[in-house]
Amino acid sequence: MQKPKRSKKTAFVTGILGQDGSYLAEFLLSKNYRVVGLERRLSQKNRKNIEHIQEKIELVSGDVLDEASLVHAIKEAEPDEVYNLAAQSFVGDSWKQPVYTGEVTGLGVTRVLEAIRQVNPKIKFYQASSSEMFGGAKELPQNEKTPFYPRSPYGVAKLYGHWMTVNYRESYGMYAVSGILFNHESPRRGLEFVTRKITSTAARIKHGMERELRLGNLDAERDWGFAGDYVRAMWLMLQGACGKDYVIGTGESHSVREFVEETFSYLDLDWKKYVKMDKAFVRPAEVVHLCADARRARRELGWKPKVSFKELVRMMTDSDMKLYTPQRIRES
Repeated sequence: MQKPKRSKKTAFVTGILGQDGSYLAEFLLSKNYRVVGLERRLSQKNRKNIEHIQEKIELVSGDVLDEASLVHAIKEAEPDEVYNLAAQSFVGDSWKQPVYTGEVTGLGVTRVLEAIRQVNPKIKFYQASSSEMFGGAKELPQNEKTPFYPRSPYGVAKLYGHWMTVNYRESYGMYAVSGILFNHESPRRGLEFVTRKITSTAARIKHGMERELRLGNLDAERDWGFAGDYVRAMWLMLQGACGKDYVIGTGESHSVREFVEETFSYLDLDWKKYVKMDKAFVRPAEVVHLCADARRARRELGWKPKVSFKELVRMMTDSDMKLYTPQRIRES
């Protein structure tokens, strides 16, 4: 018996509990999608990022480390589109956990692609690639033709996933694309990431809860944008007639020092009184300068960022100032 045709498109999202996954779920709901998220079987689950939309989405158990669970979940969900955002996404930890990073961030991509190929190769696939794949690239800014030169286990794992996506597209004719996204932040960013570490610690200093902020290389430069803008690019990449990879970024780079200065000046604090250099936070192989040339995405997708660097810093700082108010701390 033929199943009735659905009135809504269905999107299947791995990593839905994270920063990008939660913003993507919100965006897809606004486009009238049925959203199904993959959730690992954990005794303690952190659903904070999706609490406000949890009643509007569906969650299924599975893991990118377990291909059989992916096959089962995709069969159940019957998606039109799959967005693979699951990863060990903290670059710093990838040196401490290089094998695990490779399993999740690299081989996990192949498991999702293979599950799609087995279940229904007509499903469109988006892979979350990363500007960390460029790493030590000599070319500046970086675009779709820039040679890759990853400088961390994370970057290497992402590059493996990127090339597997290309391979499945070319070998099996699948609609499989990679978004090479430059750094994108938000109030939902994990505290271990340098941007959130800066805004959260600055807020705690302003509230008298901390005395100093320890950081590594202040001169590293990144192209920072707002995660909510970037999930729109992910969706746009799956709406075309044929699949292409795109670089996504603002086209502006700022140093860690600039991020610090912007945050502390916004709070009327002199950053030099509180920020300390700590070699413990310097990476074994540092990526010095990343900046996106996203002209192809602007031209072909009509995508461009809406939130500026200054607006992003202030958005994150405002959020952390509210989060760390003494009353809020007492109530939690």
